[in-house]
Amino acid sequence: MALTTLSPRTTGAGRTARAMLNKVPEVTVFFWIIKVLATTVGETAADYLNEHLGLGLTGTTLLMSVGLVAVLVWQFRTRRYIPKVYWSVVVLVSVVGTLASDNLVDNFGVPLVVTTPVFAVCLAATFFLWFRQEGTLSIHTIHTTRREAFYWAAILFTFALGTSAGDLVSERLSVGYWRSGLMFAALIAVVAVAHVRFRLGAVLAFWSAYVLTRPLGASFGDYLTQSHKDGGLGLGTNQTSLVFVVVILALVVHLTRSKIDAPKELPLGPDGVEDEALVDAGV
Repeated sequence: MALTTLSPRTTGAGRTARAMLNKVPEVTVFFWIIKVLATTVGETAADYLNEHLGLGLTGTTLLMSVGLVAVLVWQFRTRRYIPKVYWSVVVLVSVVGTLASDNLVDNFGVPLVVTTPVFAVCLAATFFLWFRQEGTLSIHTIHTTRREAFYWAAILFTFALGTSAGDLVSERLSVGYWRSGLMFAALIAVVAVAHVRFRLGAVLAFWSAYVLTRPLGASFGDYLTQSHKDGGLGLGTNQTSLVFVVVILALVVHLTRSKIDAPKELPLGPDGVEDEALVDAGV
C-alpha cells in the first residue's frame, strides 16, 4: 500500500528515521533513459555555455554552480520525490560535474590520467563515509537529510569521474567517441548480466551502472556535436542540447502524470518494521 502521510517511522534501531518519504525514484527504464540523456546534456550544454556565453570555463562553472545550489535547496526543502525537482538537480549536477573536470584539465593543466583516479578516490571516500554513517548505500532509503547529502555528493562525483574517464578513453587513448560509447555500453551490459544471472548485489550493480552511464552519455554527446575532423558528426551543441532537453522535459511530464516511478514502501522484516537489508539484497 502506498504511503499517504509524512509521519515519522521507527526503524529496527528504535529511533525515528524520517519525517519525509524516499526522495529518489524507482529505478525503471525511464530512470536510465533520462539519466543517459542528462549525461549527454551535461556534456553538450557545458560546451555550449562555455563557447557562447563568453565567460570562460571558470565563469561558466561558477554560474552553473549557483544554479545547482538553487535547485538543491529546492530539492532539500521537499518532503517527497517530485520529478521536475529531482531531474532538474540531475541535469545541473551533470553540467557542473562536467565543468569541474574540464576546469582541472583545460584551465589548470591537470592531466586526465590524474583527474580520473582523483575523482574515483573522492567517490570511493563518499561511499565509505556514507556506509560508515548509515550502514547502507541503497537509493531506496533516501529519507533523511544526511542520506540525501551523501547521495548528491556521490552523484556529483560520478559525473566528474565519468567525464574524466570518458575523455581519457576517447581522446587521450585515441579510442574515438563512438567506439568509447560502445565500450561503455558493453560494460553496462556486463554489469546487468552479472546482476541478473550471477547475483551481483543490487546496490553494487546500480552504482556501477550509474558511473558507467556518464562516460557513455558523454562519448555519444561528443560524437554528435564534435566536428568531422575531430571524429564527430558535427551536429553542434545548440541543436543537440535543445533536442535532448525537450525529450527530458517530455519524459518528466509523463512521470509526473503517471507516477509510475513513485518510490514504494520498504519491505517489512519479521518484526514488522521496514527492513533495509531486504532492499540492499535486491528485494
